[in-house]
Amino acid sequence: MYFPITRGRRLRRTASLRRMVRETRLSVDDLIYPMFSTVGKGVKRPIASMPGIFQQSVDHIVKEAKEVHGLGIPAVILFGIPDHKDATGSGAIAADGIIQTTIRAIKDAVPELTVITDVCLCEYTSHGHCGILKGEEVDNDATLPVLVEEALSHAEAGADMVAPSDMMDGRVGAIREALDEADYGHLPIMAYAVKYASAFYGPFREAAESTPAFGDRRGYQMDPANGREGLIEAAMDVEEGADIIMVKPAMPYLDVLRTLRDELDQPLAAYQVSGEYSMLKGAIERGWFDEERVVMESLTAIRRAGADLILTYFAKDAARWLNG
Repeated sequence: MYFPITRGRRLRRTASLRRMVRETRLSVDDLIYPMFSTVGKGVKRPIASMPGIFQQSVDHIVKEAKEVHGLGIPAVILFGIPDHKDATGSGAIAADGIIQTTIRAIKDAVPELTVITDVCLCEYTSHGHCGILKGEEVDNDATLPVLVEEALSHAEAGADMVAPSDMMDGRVGAIREALDEADYGHLPIMAYAVKYASAFYGPFREAAESTPAFGDRRGYQMDPANGREGLIEAAMDVEEGADIIMVKPAMPYLDVLRTLRDELDQPLAAYQVSGEYSMLKGAIERGWFDEERVVMESLTAIRRAGADLILTYFAKDAARWLNG
């Protein structure tokens, strides 16, 4: 019987050999952990659609931030749930707002932990949309000054990085200019550059209490059918001053992530969103998947497609497994 000279199985035979020739490596350094901060004290409210994830008051957020840092995870990204919402999302820019307060508390308690902040209005508006409305449509240009104020308020509170997620045209440039003028030129921007109008965000809307009161976000987030448009959006954000480019969601858009990796030199982030997390968690709880294997495989796939950073609700679990 004829056997080929090259046998792939030779280098798959043992765990040691597989480690030696492994092409893609996942590290704790690649992980960013999302957190949901809410008003009050002693609050740790389970999110029904996201097992193991909570809305937490600042005291609990600080406790978890210490845990995250202790696991070696370099960064968290914060989402705020205010006690008051209005048509203009005024709570987003308040100096004593929920996110501004949370930033200061984390930086006081764990100064080495990198604090990234989501810059958007959907968590703060009574209508749940990501900007200022004109009738029933989001007014792009009227929204930009508010996003700039929000980003500046995060910088003033001590944020290490801002991450605009609203998908308004021109917002990266407006924020970059304002940060530079206010002497925050050192502060990087991680742009949600390629953010799709995805059904995979469902559980997040429960977590952040940001479901639109009417309509949807397809008028400003990207059409899931479009891949080439992602490169256009990413290139525009790079030109406007984005330091890191994000693709969101991750797993359904690995082709887009790969295209960006081939075309751009900037660091790339991918957000393994709430729906991805909840699907895996649901199957894990039913015994259909081995938790460690399926989570690590999913994260490795995102890295293999080109992500340098992964925002994931599995960050703490992954860090424990990676740390042995």
